[in-house]
Amino acid sequence: MSKAVGNSVVRHRVSRRLRHLVRDRLDLLPPGTSLVVRALAPAADADSASLGRDLDAALHKVLR
Repeated sequence: MSKAVGNSVVRHRVSRRLRHLVRDRLDLLPPGTSLVVRALAPAADADSASLGRDLDAALHKVLR
C-alpha cells in the first residue's frame, strides 16, 4: 500500500476494507490464482460500496 493513500491509519483501514471485499469474491477466481490489489490515493476517501464496484469492474476485465 503506497503512502500516497494516506497515513498508516488510513492505509490500514483501506487495506482491511479491501481484504474484506476480496474475501467475498474469492470464489469467482479459478483455483490457484494469485491476486494483487493496488490501492490508489482516491481509495482513502472511497466508501466500501464504490471500492466494491471498482473491484468488481477490475475482476470482470481480468476474468472475461
